[in-house]
Amino acid sequence: MWCRPAALSIADLQRAAQRRLPPSIYGYVHGGSEDQTAMQANRDAFSRWRFLPRPLVNVSQRRFGVTLFGRRYNAALGISPMGVAGLCAFEGDLALARASYEAGIPFVLSAASTTPLEKVVQANPDMWYQGYLPADHHVIEPLLHRVWNAGVKVLVVTVDVPIASARENELRNGFSIPLRLSPRLVFGGMIRPHWLMSTFAQTLVKRGIPHFENFTAQRGGPIIAAAKGDHRAGRAAMSWNDIALIRDRWPGTLLVKGILRAQDAQRARTLGLDGIFVSNHGGRQLDGAVAPLDALPEIVASAPGLTVLLDGGVRRGTDVLKAVALGAHAAFIGRPAMYGLAADGQRGVAQALALLTREIDVDLALLGCPDIADLNPAYLCRADLPVSTEPTQLNALTPGVAATAF
Repeated sequence: MWCRPAALSIADLQRAAQRRLPPSIYGYVHGGSEDQTAMQANRDAFSRWRFLPRPLVNVSQRRFGVTLFGRRYNAALGISPMGVAGLCAFEGDLALARASYEAGIPFVLSAASTTPLEKVVQANPDMWYQGYLPADHHVIEPLLHRVWNAGVKVLVVTVDVPIASARENELRNGFSIPLRLSPRLVFGGMIRPHWLMSTFAQTLVKRGIPHFENFTAQRGGPIIAAAKGDHRAGRAAMSWNDIALIRDRWPGTLLVKGILRAQDAQRARTLGLDGIFVSNHGGRQLDGAVAPLDALPEIVASAPGLTVLLDGGVRRGTDVLKAVALGAHAAFIGRPAMYGLAADGQRGVAQALALLTREIDVDLALLGCPDIADLNPAYLCRADLPVSTEPTQLNALTPGVAATAF
């Protein structure tokens, strides 16, 4: 009988997910592209920063909520879009949506999802939608109408996937999208009987073969066949002109995801976008890309007034605090939520969010900062440089704050 994991950290949930998922599907969730150096760089970037705590500060009351686009959330934390979550747990998209709504944090539904977005909105009325859009206005405009009419007010356009990356680990594990019943995939399912019954069999019996439901205004093809009109077609031709058109057509909040250059953040601001995700797609696209945390300070300095969100490599509450101290309004997670989903469905996602939220609360107190809104670079120093008391260029992000530097 499957028992709920007694997880004390995201790493515990990761191990539980690895035990529960077929190896090929776990490889898809956990892995990156090519040599996976970008994925490792995302974690390494957090290790290069150290905290400079302030003692004797009254931290008996802590505040770690954040306001994004006019809505108050319970923590500076969110769930990034992740495709085919239904492979990790039955109705995985709904489990992610419900857990995030109950936790009071933002959730972004991936276009590569297998539950109609209208149904997900019912589970989470605050849901954001992430689109993989081609440079085809005949596809874009009907999709925008569908998303808006469903009640979604925040649109996130992913811009770092013009074509599919080379994920060699997935191919070696017999995993691909569309899903092929390779010998490795079949054998992996057989050695994970709990997953086979609770996810695979239950999905087939209750929902049939899942389809890609949300790439366009129409229902897509089944996940075991190529999507109708291949959802990747036309993305390589997409440019800032298409983003400008979307800005003209979309009445709600608009963000682009996959920004790593200050010039691109400035371009987004000039076009009237509401925010950006500083992201390298979790190391799943261009291997060797700069870590989002390393790119963050320059981007924040270059685009004042723009809401800046970060994802990539977040595993601890301390990671969230470092991102916020360097200028991010919130940090989003991908794999940690999928680990929780695979480990225990909606309860596992809720557990992942609760672990991170608790760490944020405790670490704020230990840092001597009662309000997350007051975090700034003066709370950090570089691990590879000597600590000094002279102002630095990074401290210019928060004018008027006495600098404790590096």
